[in-house]
Amino acid sequence: MKKLISKSEREKRTKKNQITMGLILVFLMILSVLGFALQGNIGNKEDKDKMVYDEFEFTYINGFWRIGDFAFIYNPEQVPEIGFALKDATFYQGLPTYVYSENSESKTELKVNLALIAEEVQEACIDKEEIECPEGIPMKTCEDHFIIIREGNISLIKQENNCVYIEGPEEELLKLTDQFLFKILGIK
Repeated sequence: MKKLISKSEREKRTKKNQITMGLILVFLMILSVLGFALQGNIGNKEDKDKMVYDEFEFTYINGFWRIGDFAFIYNPEQVPEIGFALKDATFYQGLPTYVYSENSESKTELKVNLALIAEEVQEACIDKEEIECPEGIPMKTCEDHFIIIREGNISLIKQENNCVYIEGPEEELLKLTDQFLFKILGIK
């Protein structure tokens, strides 16, 4: 049999239960907000997403190492060290620059970054070589600002007149292209 209780006692019990449930809900809400806030700081990836090379700070965003408007697949610590002398970015500033590449990733990375410096970056073919040049693609020489990316057995970057040669094994060409960009930008 159910125990009989007065109306005022029932109201007190109901009010006590409501206050208890309200406090539990407030406590859970505070814990969930704290948990969400702390979740971003525990094991924070921010340290992994940033690196400093000399005085240059790179941020890793969407698969690219970025510094300002420039974007690279590799950061300066990931590219091979190859001693070479190159003209800096001012050599390309405000002038058309031509690119021939046997590697589409290297060509794309070079064109995207040089477009921030040069007047225009355009694909070209090497004059005096037996390469079939697609229609609409101009033939250029080392009289023009010309960057040539080719596969080769030895990794090298060299400048002769207005031509830059980036050569190496296929799997190294993108790293070498980034190394070239770091060099002309004064990063490395």
